[in-house]
Amino acid sequence: MREVGLLPFAQVALEVATSVLPPYRSRFSKHLFTQPQLLAVLCLMRYEDWTFREAEVRLREHSELRRVLGLQRVPDYTTLYRFLQRLDPAKINQALGVAARRVQPKRRRRRARVAVDATGLAHGALSSFFVRRMEHHPRGMTRYRHWLKWLLVMDVDRQVIWAQRARQGPWLDCRSLPALVDAARQHTPISVVLADAEFDSEANHKHVRRRLGAFSVIPATRGRSSRVGIRGQMRRAFPRRLYRRRAIAETVISVAKRKLSARAPGRHLAMQVRQAELLGLAHNIYRA
Repeated sequence: MREVGLLPFAQVALEVATSVLPPYRSRFSKHLFTQPQLLAVLCLMRYEDWTFREAEVRLREHSELRRVLGLQRVPDYTTLYRFLQRLDPAKINQALGVAARRVQPKRRRRRARVAVDATGLAHGALSSFFVRRMEHHPRGMTRYRHWLKWLLVMDVDRQVIWAQRARQGPWLDCRSLPALVDAARQHTPISVVLADAEFDSEANHKHVRRRLGAFSVIPATRGRSSRVGIRGQMRRAFPRRLYRRRAIAETVISVAKRKLSARAPGRHLAMQVRQAELLGLAHNIYRA
């Protein structure tokens, strides 16, 4: 995938943010910074994996970046933190769809083929290699009991994210699929939904086929109930060739983690969830 410089990324981030956010939250605002400017800075922060303090320092050093963002002065790190705290998650998801629609598919399709998958995000800077080494130490540490689980609905043709959700793991997210695909359908019509065995249930198949009018492909796990209904059809005649397209979901997750960040930093779960949602938005802007 091509590398994207800071200035082009900042330009696209500002355009996307301007399309979903009003300039100011209220008429009593100080009018020092607009909301689109602050959201664009937060996207830059996730793109470069900066902390709030690092974002402030980098903006002070980069005059061209301030010019592209239209900043007359540099926002304090506390300003960025408080803006992220009060940012409406619905606005982030709206910006997610706006950025995804800017990516033109290689093949023109009226309805999108999507894949649903999940991955884990670390909440700190501690490397997984260090954790594995310390597990074998006599006075070593153990793995985290909890982590942040990031669920995504990804377009296998455009390789962008249409919907996302973050929550504390470990957790079985089979029941999360209907809400995720419904959120993705608000941005684009869907023709095919691909998911792994974690999301296998008759209710999920029925929701996708009856509510969305799409074709669901989910491998059926073992059990007596998988012999009948749509799950029975999956066991008898599984469309393996179509299901291979689900591997694109692993590619999207890998790109987001390697090119951008594999962390969702924050002392509290609410902040970690916001950081994960910003990571998905930054990935779509990166693709655009």
